[in-house]
Amino acid sequence: MTSPPFFFLKAPFLFFHRFFSKKFRRAMAAVHRKHHQKQPSPTKLPVNGDGKVMIFNVEEGLLKPSSPYFFSYFMLVAFEASGLLRATALLMLYPLIRLVGQEMGLKIMVMISFFGVKKENFRIGSSVLPKFFLNDVGLEAFEALRKGKKRIGFSNVFPQVMIESFLRDYLEVEEVVGRELKVFCGYFVGLMDEKVKVSSLFNLINHDQEEEEKEKESDVFDKNGNLIGICGSQKGYDFQLLSSICNEIYTVGEAEKKRWKQLPRDNFPKPLVFHDGRLALNPTPFDTFALFIWLPFAPILAFIRIFAYMCLPPILSYPINALSGMNVTVSNPINKTKSNNNNNQGLLYVCNHRTLLDPLYISAALGINKPTAVTYSLSPISEFLSPIRTVRLTRNRNQDATLMAQLLSKGDGNLIVCPEGTTCREPYLLRFSPLFTEISKKIVPVANDTHVTMFYGTTASGFKCFDPFFFLMNPKPSYIVKRLDMVDGLLFGSSNDDQNCSSRFDVANFVQSEIGKALGFECTKLTRRDKYLILAGNEGIVHSK
Repeated sequence: MTSPPFFFLKAPFLFFHRFFSKKFRRAMAAVHRKHHQKQPSPTKLPVNGDGKVMIFNVEEGLLKPSSPYFFSYFMLVAFEASGLLRATALLMLYPLIRLVGQEMGLKIMVMISFFGVKKENFRIGSSVLPKFFLNDVGLEAFEALRKGKKRIGFSNVFPQVMIESFLRDYLEVEEVVGRELKVFCGYFVGLMDEKVKVSSLFNLINHDQEEEEKEKESDVFDKNGNLIGICGSQKGYDFQLLSSICNEIYTVGEAEKKRWKQLPRDNFPKPLVFHDGRLALNPTPFDTFALFIWLPFAPILAFIRIFAYMCLPPILSYPINALSGMNVTVSNPINKTKSNNNNNQGLLYVCNHRTLLDPLYISAALGINKPTAVTYSLSPISEFLSPIRTVRLTRNRNQDATLMAQLLSKGDGNLIVCPEGTTCREPYLLRFSPLFTEISKKIVPVANDTHVTMFYGTTASGFKCFDPFFFLMNPKPSYIVKRLDMVDGLLFGSSNDDQNCSSRFDVANFVQSEIGKALGFECTKLTRRDKYLILAGNEGIVHSK
């Protein structure tokens, strides 16, 4: 038994020990419960958005991680809108851009990319950037956004002229808010407004509401609980912006975005059939640096390939082009022992159109004797340098049909025609004009495809005379040529009744479908006029003076 003096000395210690240990155990239990309690993950996306409005940050809630401060998109603007000099300046200032931080770095990139560019002529946002933006869209983010009733995209990085067409035209985003660029006398001055404000988003939220709903309080959406926000870190400005108007906010971390899959082409709400620009690669800082190292050697290589093809016999030019990196794959070439014509008439070769060099590579790969290429709008320089004969069409149906029939009736040559009327880069075929079905009974479909790594050999708004040159400047360009089975044309003679009119289109559609099957391309009803209206804002017709 403890003695009384010792008990009184020990009693305070026992009291405080039991009190603090009980309090400590309660605190630890609370921490344990809080740690294991099921809470919304900071890196997940909304699962159900039926009937709700999705407000998302473009760079944080839609695009996969890219180069710091999205350098590649501004490099595209600098290169495509202004040329090599401005792109060089932007690349040289990249270390400074990284040092000064994101906001100041963005201002530097905007100044270099946009200063002095005419606003009316700026079409990079609709003709060039959508392809590169679509390649960076995360599949998981896209599927989450598609579940909402309405989508509102905003960006505190990109000016609105860079993202609006991409979001509205290809992802079907109803409203877009970006940073506005300052304009003076119709030209961009390289300055942009401050970040997106709450009032701008509220105006978009209430834009499509009925008049009676506009008279209600501005937080009607909060009361109904149908606003969902998607952004990046909780410490960023975007989270604070959305927290004042959204009922639910989902944050996406960089680790989660790295696991996103790329949005497949088949999932595009609107197919990307047309795009413009010279750059075929995504100009990240490293790839842009490699491109600039290659540029001094590219023209030399292009001249070597042109000289070998035009000035040397095939027995020498083919090995030289192969050693220079040019790759040509041929399927089903012509058997010259069986290519004689009983009717003393040349063959009509019908091909899809990838570059201006299609007739050259088709005639060389298939061994076509005395080829003649018919063109609609070829530059005089390209006509002068062409090693094969070219004939310009007038776009008058009767005159062109007569001219093509005369060329074939001579019997000493073969005709190569591209019925699409213009080039298409993507795996699609434009509508085939049925004019070729009225010219000859012997139609030889030819499917051809190209592959480039740095430069595209086509353009809708640039100088077309440089198209072949840009194609040959690639380190390893390639051509695939496939000769298909012959098709009979002129199925119902030359009368102009309705039955015969439908047959001409049937033959043209059949040839188009056969070429599409051979290449794995999708057939469309789009035309040359559609392409130039989308990319250049005109109908693609040069009126002679």
